[in-house]
Amino acid sequence: MKSWVMGCLASVALCAAGAGLDDVVAPGTVAEKLAGGFAFTEGATVNAAGEVFFVDQPNNQILRWTREQGVRVFMEPSGRANGMCFMSDGTLLACADEKMELRAITPDGRVTVLAKGYGGKDFNGPNDVWPRPQGGCYFTDPFYGYPWWTHKTPPQGTRQVYFLAPGGTPRRVTEDLVQPNGIVGTTDGKTLFVADIDANKTWAYDIQPEGALAGKRLACGMGSDGMTIDADGRFYLTGKEGVYVFDKAGVRLGVIAIPEKWSANVCIGGPKKDTLFVTASKGFYAVPLKVKGTMQGK
Repeated sequence: MKSWVMGCLASVALCAAGAGLDDVVAPGTVAEKLAGGFAFTEGATVNAAGEVFFVDQPNNQILRWTREQGVRVFMEPSGRANGMCFMSDGTLLACADEKMELRAITPDGRVTVLAKGYGGKDFNGPNDVWPRPQGGCYFTDPFYGYPWWTHKTPPQGTRQVYFLAPGGTPRRVTEDLVQPNGIVGTTDGKTLFVADIDANKTWAYDIQPEGALAGKRLACGMGSDGMTIDADGRFYLTGKEGVYVFDKAGVRLGVIAIPEKWSANVCIGGPKKDTLFVTASKGFYAVPLKVKGTMQGK
């Protein structure tokens, strides 16, 4: 344990001093392990009350955490919930890929299936979701091949991003992505960021009033599993070493080390909206920040 702590201290301090993380985390900061023993964690998001929700996907659970009560089961089975995000009214949006569904879940656990296919075919496997402040949501539909699936090829024949307007049907809004995964937008609802993990790029788009995307441009030269942004526009991407931080110009600032094989998803929450929560393989972690997150739970 001591050698790991010293390694993390050295790693974070080096990033802060050499690559610009001093404004993000205090030198010497070490990730706090809040819980462990999971099969694979994903889908970090936070509600208005400050509770962090995440999934243990192989165990088919949606979990909730608070400092006072620790980890509790919110829903089991969960439809193999994966990426999630809270809407402003407290509804939890969940990509539930057991049956290729996008779900809305009320605080008391009532489930409504919002969408489950496009063009008369099932989705490939909805992965991550972000609700637009003006209404509707965007979600990614990559293809990985989970053991609970019977389909061996992507039903859609392509792996793209979809927009679902309130009360509407899904509309495909990208055509040229390789494997879109993480997704998040700005609080003003004007810009959408999509992490194309297999292309090793994250793209920015201008959100049009009716939900279409325009002005595709490179946000940063890295893909990601999950992602979030802070109030100053920095990107937080996930992967093998932990959480990779980029400034709003796409310049990599450094890596916040997480002691797991893979960090899958991330959100910013806490009483002062200044704690980075990370779902990382078999563990769930918190990192105190010097900056604040947005008002959204993603």
